[in-house]
Amino acid sequence: MEDIKKIAEYLSPNEKRILPFIKEKDIQEICRKSALDKVAVLRALEYLQNKKIVILNTKKEKIVEIGVNGALYKRKGLPERRLLNLLDTKKIISLEEAQKQSKLSDDEFKASIGALKKKAFIELKNGKIILNTTKEEISRKSLEESFIEYLPLNIASLTPEQKFALDSLKNRRDIIDTREESIIEIEITELGKKILKQDLNIEDLIESLTPEILKKGVWKSKKFRRYNVTSQVPEINGGKRHFVNQASDYARKIWTEMGFKEMNGNLLQSSFWNFDALFTAQDHPVREMQDTFFINKKTELPASKIVKAVKQSHEKGVNGSKGWQYSWNEEEAKRLVLRTHTTCLSAQTLAKLGEAGLKELPAKFFAVGKCFRNETIDWGHGFEFNQTEGIVVDENANFKHLIGYLKEFAKKMGFEKVRFRPAYFPYTEPSLEGDVWNEEKQKWMEVFGAGIFRPEVTEPLLGKPIPVLAWGPGFDRMIMRIYNIQDLREFYKNDLSLLRKIKFWIK
Repeated sequence: MEDIKKIAEYLSPNEKRILPFIKEKDIQEICRKSALDKVAVLRALEYLQNKKIVILNTKKEKIVEIGVNGALYKRKGLPERRLLNLLDTKKIISLEEAQKQSKLSDDEFKASIGALKKKAFIELKNGKIILNTTKEEISRKSLEESFIEYLPLNIASLTPEQKFALDSLKNRRDIIDTREESIIEIEITELGKKILKQDLNIEDLIESLTPEILKKGVWKSKKFRRYNVTSQVPEINGGKRHFVNQASDYARKIWTEMGFKEMNGNLLQSSFWNFDALFTAQDHPVREMQDTFFINKKTELPASKIVKAVKQSHEKGVNGSKGWQYSWNEEEAKRLVLRTHTTCLSAQTLAKLGEAGLKELPAKFFAVGKCFRNETIDWGHGFEFNQTEGIVVDENANFKHLIGYLKEFAKKMGFEKVRFRPAYFPYTEPSLEGDVWNEEKQKWMEVFGAGIFRPEVTEPLLGKPIPVLAWGPGFDRMIMRIYNIQDLREFYKNDLSLLRKIKFWIK
């Protein structure tokens, strides 16, 4: 008895309020009798379960309910009913006239013809509908009509006739819907049964101290409600930035610590900066619609001096090279695109250095930003992705320095196992691709595209062919590895449970 009284002192006001009604074992009934809303009742039941007074079991039930068209047909009648009523007066009518007079849509008319033929109520002959049933059959409600009137229903409790009607209607557009519903079953434990036998109208317990209670000294003659400090409490999730943004901030920190300045720019770029300034030929496949999101607008080009130099680079080359040997189209360069890489920011930065007379060399720059490509979406690819860009502009820079920068960045991001291999890019020579090892997938993941900008890129923008180390790691795949995410699509699902579970970025 003493233990039960002690347990009663742990009960919250809402727990005490629903206890007399838990024998109902029906949430809606408990809500009605306790005058509490469903959320409050469910929370109180969870607290009672923690105290081992009740056991809550959740089971899933499939419910069939009326759809949008079903609600309309319940009021106006199913299409086959409306057609049947028309045939009851006409007996024989042409298909065209039947649809016109019944005011049914093409889909409704076809569905009603199929339904009536299936029941042998009609036959079709020489483009006409012939009624083939009795007045008694016409006046009788069909199984489908009766079924709609009784919805919603639990699928598990359907009669054979109702199951037949369900099968008949489920392939027809928006007449019925099915949903899964969680049903909570309440089981009263032995302890719960003992508590229910007791008079729990114990003296009012103080829930919390207030200035009024302290002032009047009421607390001296009353008891405080007991609190179990060891019981489970709701998990609190603090606010934090999206994990992709946290990782991006960390990448910025790495580059700035390595002496780089950040480059910024618009997501919408001209084809000139996105492709032409980077010596990507205007007939190169990468510029086609299957790879690039073009915007149906054009923009102005930069200073004529730069445009002329880029045109020369494409058509005839620089410093003894041959270029692409075609007629460069200025209008093509004006087309707007969603940037396919952050390297367009590098091109703009080089142009600014050139305009300033190369006074700030040597120089190092980086960018972290979103890019877009028309890719097939799978676990490792998306139509939008994050890239981190870097360039080093230095007359003494070489390929060994490039590999050193990439290794250092990968190491700081947590990747010890890195490999490099030769590659081809239109705007770098020599070029390389770099991979990091994905332990979970047991495969190498390509993350680096890098090289030294070709003279055809640097000379038009800088005024002379100065070595420029350049790279653009696929940043998202690094984030996948760091956060142990197996599918790139998880990044943007806005799954709150995933966002709460992922730890705050601490390096």
